[in-house]
Amino acid sequence: MSSNKKLFIQTLGCQMNDTDSQHMAAELEKHKDYVQTNIMEEADLIIINTCSVREKPVSRLFSEIGQFNKKKKQGAKIGVAGCTASHLGEDIIRRAPAVDFVLGARNISKIKDIVDIKGSVEISINHDESTYEFATAKTNKYRASVNISVGCDKKCTYCIVPSTRGEEISIPPEMIVDQVRRSVAEGAVEVTLLGQNVNSYGRNFSDGRGKYTFTNLLQDVSKVEGLERIRFTSPHPLHMDDEFIEEFAKNPKISKCIHMPLQSGSTTILRAMKRGYTKEWFLNRAAKLRALVPNLRITTDIIVAFPGETQEDFEDTLDVVNQVRFNQIFNFKYSPRPGTEALNFADIEVPDEIGSARLIELIELHKKHLVEIMDTYVGDTMNVLIESLKPNGEVCGFTDNFLQVFTKGSDELLGKFVNIKITEASRTSLKGEVVS
Repeated sequence: MSSNKKLFIQTLGCQMNDTDSQHMAAELEKHKDYVQTNIMEEADLIIINTCSVREKPVSRLFSEIGQFNKKKKQGAKIGVAGCTASHLGEDIIRRAPAVDFVLGARNISKIKDIVDIKGSVEISINHDESTYEFATAKTNKYRASVNISVGCDKKCTYCIVPSTRGEEISIPPEMIVDQVRRSVAEGAVEVTLLGQNVNSYGRNFSDGRGKYTFTNLLQDVSKVEGLERIRFTSPHPLHMDDEFIEEFAKNPKISKCIHMPLQSGSTTILRAMKRGYTKEWFLNRAAKLRALVPNLRITTDIIVAFPGETQEDFEDTLDVVNQVRFNQIFNFKYSPRPGTEALNFADIEVPDEIGSARLIELIELHKKHLVEIMDTYVGDTMNVLIESLKPNGEVCGFTDNFLQVFTKGSDELLGKFVNIKITEASRTSLKGEVVS
């Protein structure tokens, strides 16, 4: 066996990208003798795993390539993977000849085949990886991530993902359950199920098998012995039917934190975004969840200043925020993305200064809610899975509903569920003392 080569991966974007990076690292370790390093300058192979959703992804990519090329050791290779790779393909090598290969988001399983082929470009969005058995990824010891589907069938007008990850195909449930079982055997007590729209899972399998829903998958995964918590992201509000909500509420293994991407509170804007639901539907689903799950935390994504958004549309968004009182909001001001339908809406774009003002107003409203919400936890005792050791003599972990909690402690608490009485609250985390 040859001596180990070193791999450095920079991951941009979402949790699915994190999992793709873990898959690439595991495949390269198993098949090509690479071990990961956190020091880019000592790497024999540098991979930039890109995201095309965030602001200015293309200019950032070429800037990163330039920086890495300057600092890398002689003979080190550079590869570009992920959504921007899918989108730009061969153009990346044309514009940056230092890049050795390009691997699209739908082609991660091919990493071992192309890593040694200079100029290789694999970006087919029709490639089906749904039944590929990836090498076991090394992740957080107590928490594992498992992809349950690839691709996306939605046509949201602001989003490039369907054109970079292809049509949605569900990974067979037995493969998912088996991966969860293996992760638990390695020490994981919590698993996060990942997909672009997790609750449309089961609509399309490669083998054409019959009806099997995301609710069925949650039930089957929760039967794995030794698994304590199940999280998932992201569900789509359109597919939050009563069966799913009731399973979420009653299944004790499912974490009582749910991501509900609102995007806009205006039915008019939701229609322009092709989201498929109305303001009223979203409020109805959130209210049903809150009624069934007393300790529920709801997180969301919101885009302000989408083309055509009027002041009245924006006030609809503020109204939903006031009614639902989200526990976390990922706020974005709309910015055009190449390859999206919304590029055609340039003539009704909202002026930049209005968009910025709306974003600030939304952030300030949410901050006010957070102070009120977080203060209510002071005095409560919470069960926390301790996951990490901090340099200041504290340990950190998360509650069932995904609140971050800090307490004094040592490494003997790692991987354990402990009860902590909350003594302090900030907008983003809690602090407390271990109680028996």
